[in-house]
Amino acid sequence: MTRAGQPAEPADLIDVDALIAAYYDRRPDPSVAAQRVAFGTSGHRGSSFSTSFNEDHILATTQAIVDYRVAQGIAGPLFLGRDTHGLSLPAERTALEVLVANGVDVRQDSRESWVPTPALSHAILTYNRGRDAADPGRADGIVVTPSHNPPTDGGFKYTPPHGGPADTDATGWIADRANQLIAAGLEGVNRVRFADIDGSTVGTYDFREVYVRDLANILDLDAIRESGVRIGADPLGGASVEYWALIAEMHDLDITVVNPDVDPTWRFMTLDWDEKIRMDPSSPSAMASLVAKRDQFDVLTGNDADSDRHGIVTPDAGLMNPNHYLAVAIAYLYSHRPGWREDAAIGKTLVSSMMIDRVAESLGRELLEVPVGFKWFVPGLLDGSVAFGGEESAGASFLRTDGSVWTTDKDGILLALLAAEIIAVMKRTPSQLYADIEAQFGASSYQRVDAPATPDQKAALGRLSPDAVAATSLAGEEITAKLSHAPGNGAAIGGLKVQTEHAWFAARPSGTEDVYKLYAESLLGEEHLRQVQDEARAVVSEALGE
Repeated sequence: MTRAGQPAEPADLIDVDALIAAYYDRRPDPSVAAQRVAFGTSGHRGSSFSTSFNEDHILATTQAIVDYRVAQGIAGPLFLGRDTHGLSLPAERTALEVLVANGVDVRQDSRESWVPTPALSHAILTYNRGRDAADPGRADGIVVTPSHNPPTDGGFKYTPPHGGPADTDATGWIADRANQLIAAGLEGVNRVRFADIDGSTVGTYDFREVYVRDLANILDLDAIRESGVRIGADPLGGASVEYWALIAEMHDLDITVVNPDVDPTWRFMTLDWDEKIRMDPSSPSAMASLVAKRDQFDVLTGNDADSDRHGIVTPDAGLMNPNHYLAVAIAYLYSHRPGWREDAAIGKTLVSSMMIDRVAESLGRELLEVPVGFKWFVPGLLDGSVAFGGEESAGASFLRTDGSVWTTDKDGILLALLAAEIIAVMKRTPSQLYADIEAQFGASSYQRVDAPATPDQKAALGRLSPDAVAATSLAGEEITAKLSHAPGNGAAIGGLKVQTEHAWFAARPSGTEDVYKLYAESLLGEEHLRQVQDEARAVVSEALGE
């Protein structure tokens, strides 16, 4: 019997002291692929236990970032933040040793506390406002987080001056340079001891104060306050915990932080689908304890460890499917933001629900369909040509009420508060509004299934092409498209998507874990969805040589 959704037990918890000791004691072997620096969709991730996230990795990667900044002519401040994972504080200190030794103007949190990814993006964009791309005084940043990954993991993410996820031109350069430095025994890495760093040489920035105060320029907080919407916010032990407290205080909102605990073992979590502790606010298993409180609030929200993802729980429906909430958020925002450009497109990733396509068409808005990865929305959010960008994995951001940029990275706090605004203005929950959308366009059956995959199998999946599908029909419908590149920007999707009039599937390797993801959706019911999935698995099995 599966323990998914059940409370974690002592045997599920990590030994934090051993994790940190391994961070300092183990040395990566650059000849072993799994021990090299490798940037996925959101930076370098790994575990000190597997010698894939250790002090040498961070020393080399930070020096590589310094070298990259020099090559790009970036001489402004570097904003540095971390989440609540056990490896995040040691890695932040390691990075600081290198940054200070190289004379970088570092800005850390003034409260010496945690920094959500969206708050770091917001800080970079706030500092860079009015600066052009050639200005050497531009700021950039590093956020130390593996996002929703298990407690054993660490993550290290570079954020360029545009405030969003770095593109492969940056991450490839940084990873190559870091691996060269590791192979050279860290020769070329400048470093001072953390104990010798004078506090006066490191700048500070109140990420929380600036971010929370600015929320009034992107959300209708007056409507939330006046309606008395009762919000229950669960940071899931992550970096947003102190932000929710200040949001309630500064804006006089009825917010209860239902779990204010921060513990690097995450002993208060319920187990995810694979019986691991994982802070995924879109997972019914990981959110089980929050769903159990659904009748106590008008809306309950969850965020992952770095607060770039959101989960929405309503009294009438429990945990909403991320796709359902994205469809509602888009329908609401494009009808309630008169300050946005009339030609501003709706951004979605290729594996998000086709219900978003239907909503976009009904709104008369252009749909920008891109590969997985929030980086694809950055240019449009910066210039206002894309007012909303969202991913099926419960990550999204949108523009301020005046149509200017807010963040160019995912903002789970923002999307959670938007649910309260929707309730305040529409007098209905997001799940009730989604029922209206389904009544108009048909019911969506959607599922993402994660399955184990080796690095070699993941590489094979990433090379899938339309030629891998010889069939002309899928689950009884004519295939209308076989895609290896996104229609919105022509970029490779790192996998394959097959479409019919009422269904589709996509297969792609995870950029952060040793799993592959199989997405499928049907507007013809659950039984049809199962047919689509069965035929999709056959395609994947053939590609993996099974």
